Amino acid sequence: MKKSNYKLSGILLSGVVIASSCANSGGDKNVDLKQPNIIFLLTDDQAYNTLGVMGNDEVTTPNIDKLANQSVIFDNYYNTTAISMASRANIMTGMYEFKSGCNFQHGPLTSEKFQLSYPILLREAGYRIGFAGKFGFAVTESSESNSSYHTYDRLPVDEFDWWKGWPGQGYYQTEKNKYMVEYAEEYPHVSTALGAAAKDFLRESASSEQPFCLSVSFKAPHSPVSPNKDFNHIYEGAEFTKPVNYGEKGAAHLPEQSKQGRQYTKLRDRYFPEKYDEAMAKYHQLIYGVDVAVGMIMDELKVLGLDENTIVIFTSDNGYFTGAHDFGGKVLPYEEGARAPLIIYTPGRNETGKALRTNALAGNIDIAPTILEYSGLSIPENMDGVSLIPVVEDPTTSVKDNQLFVQAWGETPAQSLSLIHKDYKYLYWFYGEGMEPAEELYNLDEDPYEMNNLFADPSEKSMLDEIRSVYDSYIEKWVAECVPGNNYPVYGEIFDRNISWDNKKQFVKYRGDK
Repeated sequence: MKKSNYKLSGILLSGVVIASSCANSGGDKNVDLKQPNIIFLLTDDQAYNTLGVMGNDEVTTPNIDKLANQSVIFDNYYNTTAISMASRANIMTGMYEFKSGCNFQHGPLTSEKFQLSYPILLREAGYRIGFAGKFGFAVTESSESNSSYHTYDRLPVDEFDWWKGWPGQGYYQTEKNKYMVEYAEEYPHVSTALGAAAKDFLRESASSEQPFCLSVSFKAPHSPVSPNKDFNHIYEGAEFTKPVNYGEKGAAHLPEQSKQGRQYTKLRDRYFPEKYDEAMAKYHQLIYGVDVAVGMIMDELKVLGLDENTIVIFTSDNGYFTGAHDFGGKVLPYEEGARAPLIIYTPGRNETGKALRTNALAGNIDIAPTILEYSGLSIPENMDGVSLIPVVEDPTTSVKDNQLFVQAWGETPAQSLSLIHKDYKYLYWFYGEGMEPAEELYNLDEDPYEMNNLFADPSEKSMLDEIRSVYDSYIEKWVAECVPGNNYPVYGEIFDRNISWDNKKQFVKYRGDK
């Protein structure tokens, strides 16, 4: 799968040793690592095209770009549920949402499932595990508990060796986050404070014989938009290019269902033309604060001599529309909402000074399997994701042909189930009260901005049949493997395109986004 909207002209061994090769791409250096340290960096609501290395010459992200230019960039990385709670649970457990059972309006992650998350499995294998920032979901004994994650007693604080996390959304003011208060005087904005906290974890870990895994989960660039004032000069007076699918023209062809959610009814006005440059400047200023923190972390790795045995993964929990298709927010499975940057750095893997890029399909469910395999651990059978190590070693290869997108949150009409298969994306909108259930088909190679729905195009009938068949197989998987509660079993019928609306509406109550 290629993307044309850019401006850009280790085999795992058993035990504790990983041999990482550079076959077929960018070099022939072999690198032997001890059981590696791992740093996982996660931003919140960062669109895929918000980095200089992603071809955006209107933004300033020198430290992330520097990291990327020593790494492999996944140009087709997606969050299988594009909203923070579910996405973060998916990342840690390697499971689709219907198996984790965790999302707003549905339920928390059970303690039993959390025990198969990558941090806990690494800790059991002897890793020192740390967490800083927004955790993003509750962990409880019972799946019947509500999904609230706004108190510390619903977070697995004691499961980590080192903890600087917070419940709920947390605050951009460092002093308001309980476990981060010690950094408030020198770093009053929490993005750079997280950089400082990460440095402390690295110093503490440097003298230990344990390998470590540090997960840093930034609040930025999530709203409310409160960037670090020290960086006001970065985008002062800046003007930003609107995307090809911006505004009403970009939404004209979309199904009515997609316009019933808050992305259209509540959030789009933030990116109206008269507000666009100011909104984008603040958004990118928040990302610049993350970039500074990434620089702090990478510099400290080098100072401590840990850079030669530490893998770094950088991504976001979902994308962001910023006016594309006339939407604000995320959630919906169109490119801007679901797609995110993914950068994987392994020491010595890429010394070309220019990022190695791959078109291989990847998703947030692949993060946990990748981390586990890098650490020399087996991947649990319950995980839906796959290791991305083969792609890191050879960016011309791929590890999957298709991937699901779950949208089972918010206003009921705007809920959908979607699928990427090869170069195509298929979207199914089940809701039919006052509107017809709808299907969309896009050739992402030829139409990366999703402006030409090919669903009714006779020349695409063969692909439509093929992708519908794959979709139907995922419905079977949903029915067979979904959690028994949290309202997920009913979606096995709601998302079944072969069941009529008349037979579905008995299961559907209009649910607003409260």
